[in-house]
Amino acid sequence: MRDFDIAVVGGGLAGSIAAIALARGGRRVGLVAPRPGEEDSRTTALMDQSIRMMERLGLWEAVRPAAAALSTMQIIDGTNRLLRAPVVAFRSAEIGLDAFGYNMPNSALLKVLADAVAAEPNITLFAVAAKDIAVGPNKVVVTLEGGESLDAAFVVGADGRRSLVRESAGIGVKTWSYPQTAVVVNFAHSVPHRNTSTEFHGESGPFTQVPLPGQRSSLVWVVDPKKADRLLSLTKEELSLAVECRMQSMLGKVSVEDGVQAWPLSGMTANRYGKGRAAFIGEAGHAFPPIGAQGLNLSLRDIAALEEILCDRSGQPIPAEAGDRFDRKRRVDVISRTASVDLLNRSLLSGLLPVQILRAAGLQVLSSVAPLRHLVMQEGVAPGRALTSFPDFLREKIRR
Repeated sequence: MRDFDIAVVGGGLAGSIAAIALARGGRRVGLVAPRPGEEDSRTTALMDQSIRMMERLGLWEAVRPAAAALSTMQIIDGTNRLLRAPVVAFRSAEIGLDAFGYNMPNSALLKVLADAVAAEPNITLFAVAAKDIAVGPNKVVVTLEGGESLDAAFVVGADGRRSLVRESAGIGVKTWSYPQTAVVVNFAHSVPHRNTSTEFHGESGPFTQVPLPGQRSSLVWVVDPKKADRLLSLTKEELSLAVECRMQSMLGKVSVEDGVQAWPLSGMTANRYGKGRAAFIGEAGHAFPPIGAQGLNLSLRDIAALEEILCDRSGQPIPAEAGDRFDRKRRVDVISRTASVDLLNRSLLSGLLPVQILRAAGLQVLSSVAPLRHLVMQEGVAPGRALTSFPDFLREKIRR
């Protein structure tokens, strides 16, 4: 039997960062993290608030060489519908930032996190899966494959949509699906991206290009499942041409790299995000389509809340209701982000004229009203900032 303050179950991006943050907050952490099966060729965009957190944890300098800045983010209506929205460009300089955030390969980020976990004296790594988890009123017992057990005062579930931690705590979920598949591609191109991310909105979903270092970019192309099958059946040369045509040759000649993947789109939210001596972060608590760079950024806000609740510098024991406090603290943010991503995605799929009018009008307002565009950008990089400044924005407009 091994005794810890906190057991973190799951060694992906969210679980590894949570273990590092809680360990550096003074807690003894047992990280239950089976070795990954295959390399993840996807990328992750971290917004400015998340980058500041990575800096605070001493992780950013190691990741920075593999990351590309996102200085401009533009939306282009690529539909063939009667009502089309104008092009909207968001520039980080408008709100005093060099970049909204940075995009990086998951594999590079995971390597940095693995090195940090190995070097952290407050973390003990168990590279096996959890077999059973008993969440009691006084402690948590995690039984591993092979029979070894861990005792902890608290458990953090970062073990994905089928979370054993969440199930063991008796928490149900709400799930839904979309008639869409995300085709994920990395590609080289002959024209520099100039740190600009472009999102084409199509009838079946967004086509989102995000910069990588050098003349490379990542792509999430959301299409219906049949088209996804067709794209996956193409040769690299054929797929390269398809990407180039969809981008209207904005980045010149395209060369798709190995490792094309496809992911059916669905959503999930836990009925609670914490209970008693357990909390559920990342996709153990919430999951939605890869739109608007919200996924890991939302998870890092989960982790920041855990730090505040669990890392008592005076060395006090973790209270039995810590999970309930976490649930209350995270509920509004998680529900609002999940709803906004779901609404945006469904608006792209809808063929109803009123929905198209509202969407086009909203983008027109953002394009033409700079103060409102600034508020939206601030909310994107640091959630809550725009909401606190909105009354000042209204007063300023009224005075004018």
